[in-house]
Amino acid sequence: MTLVPSWPLAGVRVVDLSTEIAGPYCTKLLVDAGAEVVKVEPPAGDPLRRYSASGTTIPDGQDGALFQYLNASKQSVVADLDTAEGCERIRNLSSTADIVVESLGAGEMARRGLSLAALQQRNRRLSLVSISPWGQSGPWAQRPATEWTLQAATGSTASRGLPERGPVGFGGRIGDWIAGSYAAVGAVIAWISAREAGSGQHVDLSTFEAMLTVMPCFGDMHGQLIGGAALLQRIELPGVEPAKDGWVGFCTNTGQQWKDFCGLIGRPDLGEDPLFQDFSYRMAHVDVLREAFHAYTRQHTIDEIVETATAWRIPCSPVGNGRDVLTMDHMLERGVFVQNPGGFLQPRPPYTLEKTPLRPIGRAPRLGEHREQLLPEREQPAPTAAAQMSVPLPLAGLCVVDLTAFWAGPAATLFLADMGADVVKVESIQRPDGMRFATVIRTEPLWERSAVFQGCNPGKRGITLHLESEEGRALFKKLLMTADVVAENFSARVMEHFGLGWDAIHAINPRLIMLRMPAYGLDGPWRDRPGFAANVEQACGLAWITGYEDMPLIMNVCDIIGGMHGVFALLMALEHRRRTGEGQLVEATLLEPALNVAAEQVIEYSAYGTLLTRMGNRSPYAAPQGVYSCADPDERLALAVASDAQWHALCSVIGAADWAASPALATLAGRRAAHDAIDKRLSAWLAGMACEIAVEKLVSAGVPAHPLINGYHIMPNPQLEHRQFFQVLEHPVVGRIRYPGLPMRFSAFPRHLHRWAPPLLGQHNDEVLGGDLGLSREELAALREKQVIGERPSFM
Repeated sequence: MTLVPSWPLAGVRVVDLSTEIAGPYCTKLLVDAGAEVVKVEPPAGDPLRRYSASGTTIPDGQDGALFQYLNASKQSVVADLDTAEGCERIRNLSSTADIVVESLGAGEMARRGLSLAALQQRNRRLSLVSISPWGQSGPWAQRPATEWTLQAATGSTASRGLPERGPVGFGGRIGDWIAGSYAAVGAVIAWISAREAGSGQHVDLSTFEAMLTVMPCFGDMHGQLIGGAALLQRIELPGVEPAKDGWVGFCTNTGQQWKDFCGLIGRPDLGEDPLFQDFSYRMAHVDVLREAFHAYTRQHTIDEIVETATAWRIPCSPVGNGRDVLTMDHMLERGVFVQNPGGFLQPRPPYTLEKTPLRPIGRAPRLGEHREQLLPEREQPAPTAAAQMSVPLPLAGLCVVDLTAFWAGPAATLFLADMGADVVKVESIQRPDGMRFATVIRTEPLWERSAVFQGCNPGKRGITLHLESEEGRALFKKLLMTADVVAENFSARVMEHFGLGWDAIHAINPRLIMLRMPAYGLDGPWRDRPGFAANVEQACGLAWITGYEDMPLIMNVCDIIGGMHGVFALLMALEHRRRTGEGQLVEATLLEPALNVAAEQVIEYSAYGTLLTRMGNRSPYAAPQGVYSCADPDERLALAVASDAQWHALCSVIGAADWAASPALATLAGRRAAHDAIDKRLSAWLAGMACEIAVEKLVSAGVPAHPLINGYHIMPNPQLEHRQFFQVLEHPVVGRIRYPGLPMRFSAFPRHLHRWAPPLLGQHNDEVLGGDLGLSREELAALREKQVIGERPSFM
């Protein structure tokens, strides 16, 4: 008898038609969890096989290290999708698969006769995950784009940097990693749904929407709440600062952390000035503040600063890169980096399951290595026409007790709520979710007016419980008795402080899954450090590759990345429980997903000895690439030429026949070498032209370009309107406003999945504690009197 591995996705079959980063990272997460992934490549192979960010020449017969990282443990077959024979091979492979993942471009599968409807003629349970820049339909579906120009479209690029030095975008193609993270979760959800409903569906993921969900930090919602103001260009203060021996990062998201930071640097006067609680006021005094910061930081080493800041409970981190992160004590003790069979170091899978093993890392396949192998046949339902009817949401009936706060954890539980789970958000009046007070409008009740809190919490029920009281803990334990999941993202010591560590919770309900999302992990030298996503970005290297060449900057993207990896890990634990009935502890830190999406730095350094670093608005992936001013100096556009075809299109548009004919500019490497000269001529062409006209000329010719959009002014946007990305909800305090939805459309689910607006503080106390737990009105009144529950912060 053949033993089936106990990996969570053992037996799941995936056909991978994708290239570059987003699709392969999606299927990497699937294969690491045990799925069988067959990578389908063109006859010449995936172009990523020949790629290195450092420009290292890949010897014949070998593959680039990034390709090996993204495609470890997969199989490879060859099929030319421009031929009838190649398309038929895809139909054959798909007939025994559960999921197809593709990134061919909007409408390309259907053009080849490979639409989901066509594929489901042979396999009704098949689901198709499509990853494209703008989504499969809409007025911009065919608009040329790269990850760089999509950054501009989200409103992110325009908001970052020092005003006198101009806007600066993210490094590292982070948007593609974000899209891949969402796609993996979408693929698993579609597979779960197909198992229950008997029919698969199309998951249509827009990279633009995935980036919009993450990058401008709910900019559209901020814009609605403050009423038309523009998002100003800024840097974090404090953020990444120079130390005596390198760079050190801070994050002061709360008022107390800002005051403590000012005390740390010997400037308590700044902390006592209430005006400096406002981030825009800090930015207006950026030079004064940076001088004060650096008077302290430049006199101390990184280790000295981190040790002292940690003692003050100020979130602080060394700034890592592809070399230094490998020797950090926390990474070494936790065994974060492991050997790839290709001979270089890579981060391990970004979560741990107490009872469920993950697939050991195998080598990446040689091109066409498995050409004689097809996925084995298995019994299928009788062929029928594909039906895209509405089906029940796959997590309906799942009860989630949600202790998470700020952004990463609430983003994870929001996804669970959108998929049908009953999410009960637990706060306290002594300590509400801190995000309720972040960048709020100073109007009562101000704790209901935070854009990020609003964006992360639709569809949940909200209660308050004072967990430091015996009565509060008793009621919390009663909630756990019938729950399926409890989620928290405190620092590692907090749940044990409440007497609610894993052993205690497991004893209450053995079927319960506990999702823990600390910044750095439940063990290791950094376990008790306070940390936000910004600190994680500083530590993992993402800040190292973003910013000006002489000044690293924070991205603020790792909350959602961590949240989606937390969801993926939880879905794996739920699959284990479906098979065994067992609950378990799940650890999904913020740090390790960030290390996975920043992996290219470690890979390049350990494989080729090259330390990647900041390039301002340039990159290894495209040339020319940058932010360029137009006739109106306040109007800028982002442009990126990522292929030879796009280069020739650019030459045609600007009338540069000499460039088109130049052998020195015929390759990406040549164009990177001549970037200064190209920028000078390109800037001269743009200087006499309105931004809107320039973008239209470029896009019409096939050159990826986009105006720099202000993050508060995303709407109106015809593509978002077509795809119904936003959902209007009525909130008791802020009224009718747009809420962002998911960046992927599930063909079998409603487009709008938020069931109601975010809860007011303690809004559902009576419903949950009275209705679900059976407390009387008198008991509830007594709890309010003792401040065990309530509907207003105790300190307001």
